[in-house]
Amino acid sequence: MTTVLIVDDQTLQRLGFSMLMEQHPDLTVVGEATHGAEAVRKAAELRPDVVLMDVRMPGMDGIEATRRIVQSGGRSRVLVLTTFDLDEYAYAALRAGASGFLLKDALPDEFIAGVRAVAAGDAVIAPGLTRRLLDAFADRMPGPTTHEQERLLAALTDREREVLIAMATGWSNAEIAERFSLAESTVKSHVGRVLAKIGARDRVHAVIFAFDTGLVRPA
Repeated sequence: MTTVLIVDDQTLQRLGFSMLMEQHPDLTVVGEATHGAEAVRKAAELRPDVVLMDVRMPGMDGIEATRRIVQSGGRSRVLVLTTFDLDEYAYAALRAGASGFLLKDALPDEFIAGVRAVAAGDAVIAPGLTRRLLDAFADRMPGPTTHEQERLLAALTDREREVLIAMATGWSNAEIAERFSLAESTVKSHVGRVLAKIGARDRVHAVIFAFDTGLVRPA
């Protein structure tokens, strides 16, 4: 059973997400919050698997709430709700520790798949969306690579570095496998080792690492 905390200041949005998840026996809504501070408190109290987090809310916004929930070291993973092309806070939410993005106009099946993916420890952003997001916010990238980032980058083998670049370019595992004439299972193994070596929680944060270190540059 995957437990979910819904955070949104719009009553109809919360109701809609809750009704949708009620249709799936493996998902259960354990609570709701209307702003960031309440989200932080309820996440600590209820310890949900997934926090479905709106960004723009009165008082404490979803970015700060995400940062506090992630830094608390609890079990909860944060899935941010965004309109993407209008949401200027999207990249900041990822850097705060969100495990991915779910578009508010996503189809019901995509929404449910996204919640399940994050609960399983995966990232929910499609590779193409990841690239578009990072391209859009290229001017907000941090400064020079740190010594720690250089050390982590140096730990990668040539093949792992190629896989990381491909991930950041927006290729799926299947596309990477075809490009390098590898089995898809082998690509998955490479991705897993890349995540472990650079200390990334998931694919999304590996992509951020690639851009942060200058391994990949926005188009």
